[in-house]
Amino acid sequence: MRTKSLKKNRINVITLGCSKNVYDSEVLMGQLKASGKDVVHEQDGNVVVINTCGFINNAKEESVNTILEYMQKKEAGEVDKVFVTGCLSERYKPDLQKEIPNVDQYFGTTELPQLLKALGADYKHELIGERLTTTPKNYAYMKIAEGCDRPCSFCAIPLMRGKHRSTPIENLVIEAEKLAANGVKELILIAQDLTYYGLDLYKKRNLAELLEHLVKVEGIEWIRLHYAFPTGFPMDVLDVMKREPKVCNYLDIPLQHISDAILKSMRRGTTHEKTTKLLKDFRAKVPEMTIRTTLIVGYPGETEADFQTLKQWVKDMRFERLGCFTYSHEENTHAYNLEDDVPENVKIDRANQIMEIQSQISWELNQQKIGQEFKVVIDRKEGNYFVGRTEFDSPDVDNEVLIDASKNYLKTGEFARIKVTEAEDFDLYGEVVSA
Repeated sequence: MRTKSLKKNRINVITLGCSKNVYDSEVLMGQLKASGKDVVHEQDGNVVVINTCGFINNAKEESVNTILEYMQKKEAGEVDKVFVTGCLSERYKPDLQKEIPNVDQYFGTTELPQLLKALGADYKHELIGERLTTTPKNYAYMKIAEGCDRPCSFCAIPLMRGKHRSTPIENLVIEAEKLAANGVKELILIAQDLTYYGLDLYKKRNLAELLEHLVKVEGIEWIRLHYAFPTGFPMDVLDVMKREPKVCNYLDIPLQHISDAILKSMRRGTTHEKTTKLLKDFRAKVPEMTIRTTLIVGYPGETEADFQTLKQWVKDMRFERLGCFTYSHEENTHAYNLEDDVPENVKIDRANQIMEIQSQISWELNQQKIGQEFKVVIDRKEGNYFVGRTEFDSPDVDNEVLIDASKNYLKTGEFARIKVTEAEDFDLYGEVVSA
């Protein structure tokens, strides 16, 4: 027997995947709200929109499982309609329509107006920067460009997101002002590739100029840079970072590998020597900078010698933050033509070895922070602790600072001066100096 949904005409948006998807969901929700729709994020609603990820196998699996879960709910009468959008839908729409036909409609990454129409809403061009943020109130992701022009062999993003398209500076300033008016204090700039920002619009790499405009926005205290490509990185960005206190001494720069043979096969447009020089230049220019990177192990043809080169380099570079992923063999990418010849157990073992080295480096670097004071933003309260971050840490992926809530009262979303009293490999413990 069919049970009626409790909340009629409430649209529940579910977000899977990366921060760029979070941003897209927030834009969708802002548009729905502007059309007078009742919209929630990952709560109960009788109309469901699943914003999927199609990047690597695990993400695709999670997306498909989520769709199937909501199809069961639809059949049981717990939800009325299910719409699917995002990267998986963009990349595999014909397959999905065949395999899971009872989804009401599938939409690609560029079909927001059509999705809104299906939900009974109109796309409003004038809503620059109007979003319903889903992150804690003190920070928000800000997508400064869409798509990617890089030819990396392992990456399916250009298939799902298209060519690089920068958002004009004036639109981003309006968006930042609106976010600041809603209490956002930290902007996390995201794109498939920050390094390329502005090339299409201004005929030059223009990230530094964008930062110059954003630091003038009142209420914004931190601006953080995520996902910069190493080749052609605009070094004038570091001048702004050094000069402007609002620009965090932090850079997320995915380097993927260091063996010349692997870098060449990955089509990264760089070498071991160039990459190492770039990092040394970063350190020389902004010695206090925290560098976060990500690496891929188990890429086709990765020999034990390639891996040992990578391991030694991780030891030598002593990155403050590092994540390591196992290679995922993706259809329609250049690397798909290569044999996926590194066994899964070897991939996992290599990733574990890298993370073990990194854990030790992180512990050693954190020990040096004991006794030092930092400006910390308080993201949330968890159990007996207030949990915050320094300017050297991004939400969800980096170190956190834990402050005993029984001894101190702190307001979430506010900044406090914290002295580090204890340190583990990925967590710092501190006490309040001033709030």
